Amino acid sequence: MSGKWWKKSVVYQVYPQSFKDTTGSGMGDLNGIIEKLSYLSQLGIDVIWLNPIYQSPLVDNGYDISDYLAINPEYGSLSDFKTLLAKAHELGIKIIMDLVVNHTSDQHDWFKQSCERLDNEFSDFYIWKDPLPDGSEPTNWGSTFGGSAWEYVESRGQYYLHLFAKEQPDLNWENPKVRQKIYEMMTVWFDLGIDGFRMDVISLISKRQDYPDAPDDAVYTKSYYIGASNGPRVHEFLHEMHEEVLGKYDIMTVGETANTNSDQAIFYTDPAREELDMVFHFDHMHLDYGPFGKFSDVRFKMSDLRDVVTEWQEKLAGRGWNSLYWSNHDQPRAVTRFGNDSDAYREVSAKMLATLLHMMQGTPYIYQGEELGMRNVKFDSLDQYRDIETFAVYEEMLAAGEPLEAIQRAIFLKSRDNARTPFPWDGSEKSGFTTGQPWIDFSPDNTTINAAAALADEDSVFYHYQKLIALRRKYDVVSDGHYELINATDSDVYGYMRTLGDDKLIVICSFSDHKVTYQVPDDLFGAKLLLSNYADSAEVLGTLELKPYEALIYLK
Repeated sequence: MSGKWWKKSVVYQVYPQSFKDTTGSGMGDLNGIIEKLSYLSQLGIDVIWLNPIYQSPLVDNGYDISDYLAINPEYGSLSDFKTLLAKAHELGIKIIMDLVVNHTSDQHDWFKQSCERLDNEFSDFYIWKDPLPDGSEPTNWGSTFGGSAWEYVESRGQYYLHLFAKEQPDLNWENPKVRQKIYEMMTVWFDLGIDGFRMDVISLISKRQDYPDAPDDAVYTKSYYIGASNGPRVHEFLHEMHEEVLGKYDIMTVGETANTNSDQAIFYTDPAREELDMVFHFDHMHLDYGPFGKFSDVRFKMSDLRDVVTEWQEKLAGRGWNSLYWSNHDQPRAVTRFGNDSDAYREVSAKMLATLLHMMQGTPYIYQGEELGMRNVKFDSLDQYRDIETFAVYEEMLAAGEPLEAIQRAIFLKSRDNARTPFPWDGSEKSGFTTGQPWIDFSPDNTTINAAAALADEDSVFYHYQKLIALRRKYDVVSDGHYELINATDSDVYGYMRTLGDDKLIVICSFSDHKVTYQVPDDLFGAKLLLSNYADSAEVLGTLELKPYEALIYLK
């Protein structure tokens, strides 16, 4: 298909479990999403990305799928999903689903049968290896969630690979029967009318067949850093997927590609290669990594952020397409991580971050609550957390001798549960999310930071996002223009220009909590101010006196 509608689209990510509960179960559901479609339509988004809603034991919040063609009853029924799809389409909103095919749940029928014997139809659907002579694991690979990436099964006398939890066995993509089953499943969903897939950890599906041990000094000894990321046949598999399924529909695809640099991303997203439309990279997410990876108390440098973003803007121009995001269900809240979540600057810095991202080339993704300027939640007790990764990191840091206070701060800063607290629809006791007991505690901020308050305030973060989305639609320079840095050495201000024909769009964003002076290039004098996060921002003169976290968009 030749359609590139996704280039001018804005995607809103819905984490169904935490979005809106209509049954009192404490978990969000499909009818809750249907009920709030008008809210999303008002925001102006074009696409909803749904986190997994398939049948699942929910060991990893739905990323452990036991039946790819069934809806988890916690969320509703297939009929409910069809209603959601139809009503969204009526509003001009497309729906993409999460495709989790690096692994399944250990409760999937394929895996149950694979465990039984070495010679049935599903024996080679997963990655099985014999023990070493001493009975130990085939390699020293580590699971993302701690411990070994191998689990022994007595009935087979072998280990299976799980890059994530032991309940998430990795599929064997070397087996063409596995790939065919996946393509058949994808076809069912496309024929139902969905508009695309976000592909979970898709860069991990091809493993090096020599399964090398990790060197002793490997980063975290996590397997995907050595033998599983961007593997030898990954592009072959994705091109085959395109030929078998993707190329037959007018849809969008975005792949999650951890440990993939900008050069490698071109191989995934170059249209001529017929693989994916775009990828999620992690280079900007890694800027505040340290000894414990994401769970390190490290502050990013704006200059490093500017370098990373610029590299991706320049490298993929004309050869691929960028996914633009600050946060998602696996990351902490954007305003806490990249902005300033104090009461004084939360809203203005949230608007600044949105401005910086939404005027770039690529498809922007808004994670639920980002449009409200939601910040991290600081739970009082570890018992309030629900995330499997958080508990694994707690044990890892404790075993390494880290002080309890340092562990608590790391979890506060980076736990995935920061993004997973119930969506605050209003300031009531249960935030308009549920009438029951929520599956995870509410954020104490919900009394003041909520959708009802945002909709009632014409200067809210919500309406700033709405204006940014409208600008993307109005000006082709946003989607199609050339990207160029302005004042590339400034330590506080990120400035860039987009150019298309005679149009010049100038974006200036301060990352400072104090006033700074910014010199504007002479050829931009007289540009028209389109949008700012302050009511009294100035037209372009020679020098701008920027307020804390000020963001400006000019057109010339």
